[in-house]
Amino acid sequence: MDNTLCIAGRDPVPSLFRLEAGEALRMTIIIPEGVNFEHALEIHLDGPGASLDLAGAWRCSSDERVRLQVTVRHNAPGCTSTQLFKGVVGGTARAEFDGLVYVAPGAFKTEARQQSHSLLLSEGAFCEARPQLEIYADDVVCSHGATTGYLSPEELFYMRSRGIPEAQARAMQVEAFLAPILNRAL
Repeated sequence: MDNTLCIAGRDPVPSLFRLEAGEALRMTIIIPEGVNFEHALEIHLDGPGASLDLAGAWRCSSDERVRLQVTVRHNAPGCTSTQLFKGVVGGTARAEFDGLVYVAPGAFKTEARQQSHSLLLSEGAFCEARPQLEIYADDVVCSHGATTGYLSPEELFYMRSRGIPEAQARAMQVEAFLAPILNRAL
C-alpha cells in the first residue's frame, strides 16, 4: 500500500484507511474552487512502523463551504504521521478544518506532526482550524499548530515597487502559498 493518491474535490473520497506493519500511504487532497466540500477521513496506523504523509489544499470563494475532518489513530508502536493542510478563503466563503491525532496506549515511539495554515483574501472570509492531540502513551514526539492570516502588505508593496501589478502580485502570493501542496500532485 505504498502509494500516492490525489483526490480532487469533485470525486468521492474513501473514508477509512488502515495501514498494517511497515505500510506507507502518501495522500494529497486537492479541493478546487467552485465546489462545496464536506468530508470526514479516518486513517488507522494499526501495525508497527506504519507511516502516513497526508497533505491537502483548498481554495474557496463567493459563499462556498469547505469542511474537512481528519482523524489519524496511532494504534501501534513506531508509527509516523505528517499532516500539512493549506487553504485560501475569499469572498464570504467559510472553511473549517478539524484534525485529531490519537495515540493509543502502548503506541510508544510515535512521531506525529499536524499543521493547518489558512490565507484570508477578504474581510468576509472565515476560516477555523481545530488541531488536536489525544495522547495515551509515553515516549512520543507529537506537535500540532494552526495559523490564519492575510496577504502581507509589505510583500505586496515590494512586488508592486518592482513593476508587478497588484492583481498579479496577489495571485503570485496565493500560488506560492499553495505550491508545497499542489506540487505534490504533479
